[in-house]
This record gives sequence, C-alpha cells and structure tokens, in this order.
Amino acid sequence: MHNLSDYDFDLPPELIAQTPLSERSASRLLHVDGEQLIDRQFTDIVDLLNVYDLLVFNDTRVLKARFFGIKRTGGKVEVLVERVVDNRSVHAQVRASKSPSAGTRIRLADAFDVVVGERVGEFYTLQFPTDVFELIEAYGRLPLPPYIEHDADAFDETRYQTVYAQHAGAVAAPTAGLHFDQALLERLRQRGVGFAYVTLHVGAGTFQPVRSENLAEHKMHSEWYTIGQATVDAVAATKAASGKVIAIGTTSLRALESASQSGVMQAGSADTELFITPGYAFKTVDRLVTNFHLPKSTLLMLVSAFVGYERIRSTYAHAIAQRYRFFSYGDAMLLTYNV
Repeated sequence: MHNLSDYDFDLPPELIAQTPLSERSASRLLHVDGEQLIDRQFTDIVDLLNVYDLLVFNDTRVLKARFFGIKRTGGKVEVLVERVVDNRSVHAQVRASKSPSAGTRIRLADAFDVVVGERVGEFYTLQFPTDVFELIEAYGRLPLPPYIEHDADAFDETRYQTVYAQHAGAVAAPTAGLHFDQALLERLRQRGVGFAYVTLHVGAGTFQPVRSENLAEHKMHSEWYTIGQATVDAVAATKAASGKVIAIGTTSLRALESASQSGVMQAGSADTELFITPGYAFKTVDRLVTNFHLPKSTLLMLVSAFVGYERIRSTYAHAIAQRYRFFSYGDAMLLTYNV
C-alpha cells in the first residue's frame, strides 16, 4: 500500500490550470500504452477505441453549493453544501469564528435564513425555508476547487459542468468528462462506441488531504452513487462481446467498482467509502480516462493501483516535463488496467 509520503511529487505552480481552454476537446491526452507514453490530442481518443467498447460517464450535476452569510450576532459565515438530504435540508461545512450551536439562524446571500440542526460528523445539518434546489440555484455560487484562484464567473458556470450533466447533487465536477463536447460524442457514436451512465455525487471530501502517513489508518470520505439496470446490462453486453469498459473519470470508476464488490455488478443506490490503493483487484473497469491528480491524494493512489505505482510516477514525471496542464481544468490521461 505504501505510505503517504510515497505519493508526493513536486509540481510547478504554473502547471495548475486556472481556467479552461476555449474548446472542451482541445486539451491534450497522455496515452499510457504499456511502457510507452504517447503525447496526443484529446480528440485522438476516437481512434483509440473500438466497436463494442463502452464509455461510462458520471452524469452528476454540480450545485451552486457555496454561500456567504451572517449570523444574527453579526459574525460572518461561509457555507459549503456537502449533500442534499431532502428538499428542505442539507449537510454542509460551516466556517465561522465560533462554531454555531443547534437552533442558530444564519442569513445566507442576504436572501433567506437557514436553521442549524444536529452535527453529522464534520458537517452541520441546515434546514432551508423552501425547496433546497431552487434556493441553491437562485442564490448559491459555484464552488470551484481550492487550487483555482479566481471566483467562479459565467464562463465557469458553463465549463465546470459536463455537457451531459443531469442529476444535481455534486459539489465538484467529474472533471474527466469536461473534455467531451457534443461533436466529439457524436464522432464516438459513429465509431460504434457505446455510452452508459452512473450518478455519483462528488463531495468536498475529494479535496481533503490524507493526514495519516499510514494509509491503513485513513478513513475514506463517503459519496452517494446510483447505477441503473440499463448500465449493468450494457457492461455485461460489452464484456460478452470482448469490448472494454472505459470509465470516464475516477468517480465513474469508483461507482462501477463499488457496485461490483460481490464479483457481480449490481444495480442500485448506496453510499461508498471504497478506498482503492495498490493491490486492489479491479472487477469491472478495463480502461480509465482521468485528469492529473493532487499530490498525496486518494485519487493518485487509485491510478497507481490501476496501472502500477512506478508507471504512474514515470507518467507524472513525463507530464511535468512536457508541461501538461494539471487538475480540474487540465489535460487528461488514458490508462489501461495492468493486472
């Protein structure tokens, strides 16, 4: 499994992409093909896939989950919605000079009040006065990742969503999907590649650092996913036809593998705390499209499990040397599972 320090690397700050490219599919693609590292354009992915292959996308939609507010005492508050519990309540991170107690009223966006309820681990339950999704859409702000240094603008509100986003609930985008535009999707359809969808609502925990040097002591953040029977059937048909199941992003992979823990993929909904590290045997996913990940992150451990620890280290060294753009608005890799 290694230790946390084994997943550190030095990244020049200027390689952290701060803004998206003008065209979604204009990014670069680092194709990890066995021992070869091949520099490509993302649109080359059409020629790297075959008839009967299946792309599995995460169709979650990012909420405008960040709010600024004020307590009745005048104290300033920042709220980041982590999960919508029902149409009137959420679990959220609350940052304030003093932790709010149950019953505290907070005015958000100078528009409406929420009431603080019970604590759920590190999160607070907040009661909204009317429909949660309507208030979030009307008054919230898009929560860009902490390493992006500008506030979200209208361009971000478009580009930090995938073109196939359907089900609102995430506080971070499934960023591998940001490279796909409608024209590229149509080219893939014409190629004979199949599409299927899962929903995994990405939580803020995806950006939380791993704090324990001993990875066995790390508790993985929980995320909710759902997989329909149509996707289970599509995966089974792909396997039967000797096609490859290609997860678009680590969130799609995490959902697929979470639903496959019994050895047979199951439709349904559940919370997952699956922590994938080297030594994990992948049960469903054959290939993975993913962006470059943060040092010491659980996602870096996941891709190390997928293609091998040393392979990922050499891949990242190559990407840095070739000035690839990193993280959410950055470039992508195409990986093949190395058993």
